[in-house]
Amino acid sequence: MATSRLLTRLRRVDWDPLHLARLALLVLGRALTRLWGRDVMLYTGGVSFFAMLAIFPTLAILIGLFSVLSDPAQAIREGQALSALIPAGARDLFLHELTRLMRAPHLAMSTQSGLALIITIYASHRGFKALLAGLSFIHDEDEPHGFVGFNLIAFLVLIGTFAALAMISSIFFTLRILGSAFDLRPLRGVSWLLSEWTWASASLTIGLALIYRFAMSRRPVVWTASLMGGFAAAALCLFASWAIAFYVEQIAHLGATYGSLATVIVFLIWLSWNVNAIFFGGALATEVELAIDAVSPKAPIRVVKGPKVVVPRSGASRSRK
Repeated sequence: MATSRLLTRLRRVDWDPLHLARLALLVLGRALTRLWGRDVMLYTGGVSFFAMLAIFPTLAILIGLFSVLSDPAQAIREGQALSALIPAGARDLFLHELTRLMRAPHLAMSTQSGLALIITIYASHRGFKALLAGLSFIHDEDEPHGFVGFNLIAFLVLIGTFAALAMISSIFFTLRILGSAFDLRPLRGVSWLLSEWTWASASLTIGLALIYRFAMSRRPVVWTASLMGGFAAAALCLFASWAIAFYVEQIAHLGATYGSLATVIVFLIWLSWNVNAIFFGGALATEVELAIDAVSPKAPIRVVKGPKVVVPRSGASRSRK
């Protein structure tokens, strides 16, 4: 039954390449228009600030946990592996802070971890609130959540993100440790499966798709639009890491302008580009959903009183900025 409905819907699609290209360009242009709204940059700055505030206390917590549960040197190795996703200028700041925390006294680290936990929860919650508020603004949500509901959703997204990061990183590093300890090579020839970039792109795509579907709007966004937005945002995030590394290393040496602050500047630029990529994914998911609603023959409609105007219910009534 589901297969027949899918085949029927596919037959109704106009597969003319020129038409599809025009539709793709139209959706892309409208998504960029949403992204370039005058207030989006305020949300970008807010998310970047709270992300910067939360990253290093999170490192302190992780080092504290490794000091109690495992060999702290393992944290250095895992941190160096994860730093491959960060541009060279920002990577130096990340590794320097990681090394400093590793050399701190155990008692000081335990005390710092308690304080860092409070700062991390505060900054992360505020950051996710800014992120969801920005996505809701880009989505042009006409039925926003109330104060309690919005804070609860932000907290649930925060918990889900940390849980997913812990699970994925544990699986990833367990496979790496087992492979190096027992010289296991079951994936010989396809080593890209154990690459940080592969796991990061897959995790970002799935995680952002879930956020776009369930947290961006009161009504769930269709899966097709959510997955396309998540894939686009993940690709742009990884491209941002490569692009800023290429710019700093090959084009402009920011140290000549910013001096000792260059690494912090690079880190902030990298964060802001990633936040913009996430917002673009939300804008693209919104426009893809609108395009799907426009061609769907079963889209529910509501009739506006007064002149005979028929308006689609599920999102097509949202104005484009």
